[in-house]
Amino acid sequence: MPPPPPRFPPTVPLSALWPPPAASMPSTPPSPPRALASPPPPSTRSTSPPFAPTHAPAASATPWMPSSAWTSSPAPAYNAIMDALVDAAYHDQAHKVYVRMLAAGVSPDLHTHTIRLRSFCLTARPHIALRLLRALPHRGAVAYCTVVCGLYAHGHTHDARQLFDQMLHTHVFPNLAAFNKVLHALCKRGDVLEAGLLLGKVIQRGMSINLFTYNIWIRGLCEAGRLPEAVRLVDGMRAYAVPDVVTYNTLIRGLCKKSMPQEAMHYLRRMMNQGCLPDDFTYNTIIDGYCKISMVQEATELLKDAVFKGFVPDQVTYCSLINGLCAEGDVERALELFNEAQAKGIKPDIVVYNSLVKGLCLQGLILHALQVMNEMAEEGCHPDIQTYNIVINGLCKMGNISDATVVMNDAIMKGYLPDVFTFNTLIDGYCKRLKLDSALQLVERMWEYGIAPDTITYNSVLNGLCKAGKVNEVNETFQEMILKGCHPNPITYNILIENFCRSNKMEEASKVIVKMSQEGLHPDAVSFNTLIYGFCRNGDLEGAYLLFQKLEEKGYSATADTFNTLIGAFSGKLNMHMAEKIFDEMLSKGHRADSYTYRVLIDGSCKTANVDRAYMHLVEMIKKGFIPSMSTFGRVINSLTVNHRVFQAVGIIHIMVKIGVVPEVVDTILNADKKEIAAPKILVEDLMKKGHISYPTYEVLHEGVRDNKLTRKHRMLLLNNLSHS
Repeated sequence: MPPPPPRFPPTVPLSALWPPPAASMPSTPPSPPRALASPPPPSTRSTSPPFAPTHAPAASATPWMPSSAWTSSPAPAYNAIMDALVDAAYHDQAHKVYVRMLAAGVSPDLHTHTIRLRSFCLTARPHIALRLLRALPHRGAVAYCTVVCGLYAHGHTHDARQLFDQMLHTHVFPNLAAFNKVLHALCKRGDVLEAGLLLGKVIQRGMSINLFTYNIWIRGLCEAGRLPEAVRLVDGMRAYAVPDVVTYNTLIRGLCKKSMPQEAMHYLRRMMNQGCLPDDFTYNTIIDGYCKISMVQEATELLKDAVFKGFVPDQVTYCSLINGLCAEGDVERALELFNEAQAKGIKPDIVVYNSLVKGLCLQGLILHALQVMNEMAEEGCHPDIQTYNIVINGLCKMGNISDATVVMNDAIMKGYLPDVFTFNTLIDGYCKRLKLDSALQLVERMWEYGIAPDTITYNSVLNGLCKAGKVNEVNETFQEMILKGCHPNPITYNILIENFCRSNKMEEASKVIVKMSQEGLHPDAVSFNTLIYGFCRNGDLEGAYLLFQKLEEKGYSATADTFNTLIGAFSGKLNMHMAEKIFDEMLSKGHRADSYTYRVLIDGSCKTANVDRAYMHLVEMIKKGFIPSMSTFGRVINSLTVNHRVFQAVGIIHIMVKIGVVPEVVDTILNADKKEIAAPKILVEDLMKKGHISYPTYEVLHEGVRDNKLTRKHRMLLLNNLSHS
């Protein structure tokens, strides 16, 4: 324990002067005072100043004073001590020094008051600082700018601007250092428009800004997402200041954060052409930018060039590359880099290990991931809960929920407390497999660990209950979610819509859309698709189509899933006129039909005896690269045969052979000529055995594929049709 501070005689009341409230005191000071020893941690820090004497002096009527070397001009000595204390966030102790200063009869000067102003601003009381400033007989630019910074930092923009204008009107003009602090305060809080306004005012009054000002302004623009303005500023600043490595690094970092590493490379080349050498930060930033947008090859090429120029890859470099390779699925190369880093004496940190574990889990290499976890501990880098979460998530995605639970229990045994992500991953895994009892047990366990279920937790449970058909339990769980203060999101309401649709409560499902809008949530494509599917499922195709027509009126665009739902529903009801109409609209809106679209159209056309349309859709489906199923082929072949269009039916058999829709036994025939003759016959036999064609169709086809002349003629005809139509 440090010795007690010296005792002082009673002085003037302090209540109205300076002590900052306890709530405003920072929990951890940003840095120790200059020229002083580092302060003890908050839990053991004394309330006395860190420079208290080792032995308290004898009680005296004379208050403690600084050393005799300073007695000829005591104010600067007090100011130096107060300044150091405020820098270290010891505001209460700094105030005590100020009181001692008054008690000693030392008159505060402008610097003293400026320190007090700064302390008020740092303890979230800028308006008290403003009152003190207005009470001062003499106000310098530094005092003004200190309060302006404090007001801006705490969101009092109007008052800050008024004070800045007042300073200029009273002919107190800030020096560049003071103004740069104001500019930095504004850019730090993201108010670049206000910063630009003040910058314009001082430039109009003749201030010459320096490179440091430019760098502050460029950083503010980049962090506010105003990259075009930052780029223009860098491009045009050479007439006033020469960009340095900080300037270019700031812009390069901004470009890479916006996924623009190619543009960042342009400025890397430019800075080198202008004689400004890039540093480690420059190279690492661009390499990381490339890796984050899956351009690891470009990152590797840049690394080779940088190494040639003298750059030495460090932990940051390897971490970026390993992350990028794992994201691309190239775990083998990531492991090579990992081993290379270790061979060079670069000790991987937890971020690198977690990236590697995640990459292995994404590839399903869970055992290898667990092996890496064991190696971590051996290398002195212990896994954290995020490492365990990655493995648990990987196991759940593979369906190994029980193993994932074992891993969580192992983490708890080793002293790692699970977080909300841990529980949410397991709960979602159980719910997707409809193991709802296990999921609900985990929800109860969350409360035991002091972790409140969040929206994701409830959404997983609601989705599981809905898929299991537990309609009432869904509504009860939703009400519980509201009572617990957990706010629903669009996913929550989409589950409710599906739940009502499953129980044929379409009116209640429609009301959910209205409720979402009332609560400020915007229904998405899933909301409307679920509702349209619900109408179709319950046989109300008219209601589904009316809702579909209203989508554009409400500002929503139908998706391919929306069109497919309606096409499938109308085809199922054999209303092919509406199905074809919606199909044409789907194509006109730029959506691509998929295999499901063609399958339901072919099925409906065959059932309504529109064999021309069915044949056309089949040919188009194959041309688009989709492989119809055996049943789809069989349905069209049956329809063609019934309508005495044997030539086209035989042609389809040969197309099936060409695109590989044949029984496995065909692949065992090595002779090409024999395969060409035997494959159609085997295929017809297979279609018959599996029930895809009727027996009369089989007889006709069997005869057709035996007629070589007929076969060649119509095979060539159909192949030409597929190639050129």
